[in-house]
Amino acid sequence: MPERSCGLLLYRRDPDALRVLVCHPGGPFWQKRDAGAWTLPKGAPEGDETAEATALREFAEELGTQVSGDLQSLGRVRQKGGKWVDAFALEGDFDPARLQSNPFECEWPPRSGKVQAYPEIDRATWATIEQARALLIPAQCEFLDRLEALLAPHNPAR
Repeated sequence: MPERSCGLLLYRRDPDALRVLVCHPGGPFWQKRDAGAWTLPKGAPEGDETAEATALREFAEELGTQVSGDLQSLGRVRQKGGKWVDAFALEGDFDPARLQSNPFECEWPPRSGKVQAYPEIDRATWATIEQARALLIPAQCEFLDRLEALLAPHNPAR
C-alpha cells in the first residue's frame, strides 16, 4: 500500500503578494538539492489520528511551533514515488528564523556504520506562489493551484 502523509500549507496575505511557507528537507540526501525539492511540512498519521490532527502535529514537530485555526482541505495528490499527500490550508504566520525541527537519524555515508542526526527540516521560507512553484516537489504544486482557487475573490467561502 502506498505511503500516506498529511501536511499543512501555511499562507499569509502580504500587501504585495500571497505567500506560502515552504520547507527544505534536512539530511545529506537533500543537502545539495534545491529547486523541486522543497515541501510542505508533512508526515504520516499515527494510529487512528485524523488527517487534520496529523498535519498540525507534523507542523509542530518539523518547525518547532504549534499553529491552530480552521483548516481548509486542499485535497490529495499523488507524488512521483507513489506517496499520497493530503494537505490543508491555514492562514497564519511563522518566523523561519525560529525554526527548530525534530531530528532523525540515518547512516551517513552509506554503508559506513556511522549514524548521524539531522533535522527533518533544515530551512523554511516564505515564497510567493510563483517562487513556490519553482521550489516545491512538482506534485505538490497542485496545492498552490487549489489554494489560489480557494482564495479567489469569487469564492463565497472567503
